[in-house]
Amino acid sequence: MAGVRPIPDNGQVTDLPRRAVTRSAKLAALPLGFAGRTALGLGKRVGGRSAEAVAAEVQLRTAEHMFRVLGELKGGAMKVGQAMSVFEAAIPEELAAPYRASLAKLQDAAPALPADRVHTVLADQIGPRWRARFLEFDDTHAAAASIGQVHRAVWRDGRPVAVKIQYPGAGQALRSDLAQIGRMMRMMGPLSPGVDMAPLVDELQRRMHEELDYRREARSQRAFGKAFIEDDDFMVPEVVFASDEVLVTDWIDGTPVRQIIESGAQPERDRAGLLLARLLFSGPERAHLLHADPHPGNFRLLDDGRLAILDFGAVDRLPRGLPRPIGVLARRAIDGDAEGVLSGLRHEGFVRDSVTIDADELLSYLVPLLEPLRHEEFSFERAWLRSEALRLADLRKVTTGMKLNLPPSYLLIHRVTLGVMGVLCQLGSTAPFRAECERLLPGFADAT
Repeated sequence: MAGVRPIPDNGQVTDLPRRAVTRSAKLAALPLGFAGRTALGLGKRVGGRSAEAVAAEVQLRTAEHMFRVLGELKGGAMKVGQAMSVFEAAIPEELAAPYRASLAKLQDAAPALPADRVHTVLADQIGPRWRARFLEFDDTHAAAASIGQVHRAVWRDGRPVAVKIQYPGAGQALRSDLAQIGRMMRMMGPLSPGVDMAPLVDELQRRMHEELDYRREARSQRAFGKAFIEDDDFMVPEVVFASDEVLVTDWIDGTPVRQIIESGAQPERDRAGLLLARLLFSGPERAHLLHADPHPGNFRLLDDGRLAILDFGAVDRLPRGLPRPIGVLARRAIDGDAEGVLSGLRHEGFVRDSVTIDADELLSYLVPLLEPLRHEEFSFERAWLRSEALRLADLRKVTTGMKLNLPPSYLLIHRVTLGVMGVLCQLGSTAPFRAECERLLPGFADAT
């Protein structure tokens, strides 16, 4: 297997930063670092450099610093950065360039756990004779993410495998980050009077805690694999071994969606985008599960045209599939039924009983977001997403948006839908997305 070496036994010990005071200090360094760079920029302007040149340098250094710190912290802090990364297409182009490279690095790479720490985790999770399980094991990580890193290896039966190893202390770090994020979100309550913040925070924390359980992830991956076995569109790697903190699956090659975003031909962009949208609807229908981590590092386009799906740590369990009201309300909105949309949103908890909102204003706020479903074919473009971001930030529209609530049961569905849209805009994908909704989204074709 190319790139995989026989197992060595070396490395240096480093620990995942996990003490709350240390992590808080690192997070606090972000705004302080920006202030310092801004002051330095002022000095350079006084020294004769143009404001544009200085601003570009400040943006570049800020982006590098921000995502370096988030990457070092891993845990919840890095997850926040990964969530941000799928929305870089919404950033104005003149500001996006210095952030794009840093965001891409954050999605697929992070500081590596050294070899001896990797070996310690493997011995603890597989057993002291863990080496006997592998013919070969590459100590150099192939990919790294928020709570773990992946190594290439050859299993004892000769199959190439991916070995995902959870960082020691990842659980404590994630809990610390989530506690801070939760406090910040609760403080936002007065700014969003339509949102019942407490249950939303609790649901977010519970879902992110689930990602620490690799046995749970293995069950989700096996369920997806069973639902999509020998499928024409999707491929799910087989689970070979699972413990609390180690997960071994088949190794999958193919073209990463991140690479397609950077340099793919239009047919690849269109195919990847169509399959990502199809997965959004067909996962809940066939597996009763929603893949809830749609960043580009989790997908590969195979030579046979299928989309390989990786990383099932974030999964929403939907025993009845996607809620039918999603399709019904989307269709009502497209058809211009303002009162029907408002009534349905109230019933589902998106508009709380205590909130007064004008039905026509609500419809005008929501319909542009559904533009991809109003056409037989739609091109997701960065310019469209940027225009929507500016529209929603318009002070004349903010009041309407602030009155909307997000029920906890819709949290991951909402996050995934927005994330997929962000990736589609990064891809610049053109496809018949409306037809996918009519075929797979409950309630859309026959709204009642």
